[in-house]
Amino acid sequence: MTLHALLALAIFILIYALFVTEKINKAIAVLLGASFYLVFHFIPFHEAVEHIDMNVIFLLMGMMMIVKITEQCGVFEFVAIKAAKAVKAEPIRFLIVLFFITALFSALLDNVTTVLLISPVTLLLTTQMEISALPFIITEILASNIGGTATLIGDPPNIMIGSAAGLSFMDFLANVAPAVLIISVVTVLLLLLIFRKALVITQENKDRILMMDERKMIHNRKLMRKSLIVLGAVLLGFIFHGATETEPSVIALIGACALIIWSETDIEEILHKIEWDTILFFIGLFIMVGVLEFAGIIDALAEWMIELTGGQLRETSSLLLYFSGIFSGILDNIPLVATFIPVVKLVGAGHAAGDLNPLWWSLSLGACLGGNGTLVGASANVIMFGFAKKNRVPLTFLSYLKYGLPLTLLSLVISYAYIIIRFY
Repeated sequence: MTLHALLALAIFILIYALFVTEKINKAIAVLLGASFYLVFHFIPFHEAVEHIDMNVIFLLMGMMMIVKITEQCGVFEFVAIKAAKAVKAEPIRFLIVLFFITALFSALLDNVTTVLLISPVTLLLTTQMEISALPFIITEILASNIGGTATLIGDPPNIMIGSAAGLSFMDFLANVAPAVLIISVVTVLLLLLIFRKALVITQENKDRILMMDERKMIHNRKLMRKSLIVLGAVLLGFIFHGATETEPSVIALIGACALIIWSETDIEEILHKIEWDTILFFIGLFIMVGVLEFAGIIDALAEWMIELTGGQLRETSSLLLYFSGIFSGILDNIPLVATFIPVVKLVGAGHAAGDLNPLWWSLSLGACLGGNGTLVGASANVIMFGFAKKNRVPLTFLSYLKYGLPLTLLSLVISYAYIIIRFY
């Protein structure tokens, strides 16, 4: 590794340590790092800009605007109270329901959209129950990434893998979803065990919630109808975006513009409510990871992996799973998967296409599930990190590690056993 690459890696580690320890704001930290790279020409400006995934940026902006307008009519309060009454105001039952609803929506839509829609409901419900929102926020983070792993469209790495390997929606459903189901059940049981003491509600609060009339929460029915129509159209657009060959970000932006015009909402008011620190964090992080890729650090790691396994499929499959799983918690999984796709093809040279499928499933499970390891491992995590901070939920990078890291390692072990038993 060259001196230039080592220096780039050292800067990345330093900036990473700054926002992990919360010495400075996470957005400021990565923008500082990205600016340093650009000032000292670690990467050409045009190359840096190309590494910014505008599909993610525009998707976040569009969905944030739609959610901010929709929440003004009281529909989230309605859903929160309705959900609380449906589970008899029992926190344990709600945590189970929240996990599987989040996982299902993440599999059918995408995990970023899912957490943007469900997080307001989660906070409102826990506020009504007068219990900590922390167990539910952590549950939602874990479920969004686990659920998104199950299908071709649930997480961007799966879309990339499916395109490169010619794998269909049903291929993922048949080969990856069973592992996801096992991991989901195990994770829910462990979450209930971990948070059982926090999932307690007084009888007084339970009775008060059950007596509430959720219909009174809707204070602008006209805006609610318009918001739900646009939101429904956007979600349908997400489901069929492959058939229409339209990026989800474009669908989200069109929906946001349509709702702003139709609802006659003040655009300046909505723009003030967008979580710009989250948007800026993603921009800076994309540039910083792009520098590591440009400097050849990620490629060097991939080459090391090939040398270590000697090109053997079973060994490569295992190493792919754990390597992508661990590093997806540190780096963004999109450039990581982009780097390993040609590695899988190189290892598979001379083998039948069907023999490579376990490698693709290992890469999918590792990259997607590994995102649960840290609060910056996946886009959905960063969204929830910002949401928690804004609403004074005591969630920090280090405090999340004691939940996310062990559960992620366990999910990787389960995935490893699944891959070996089923395919080897």
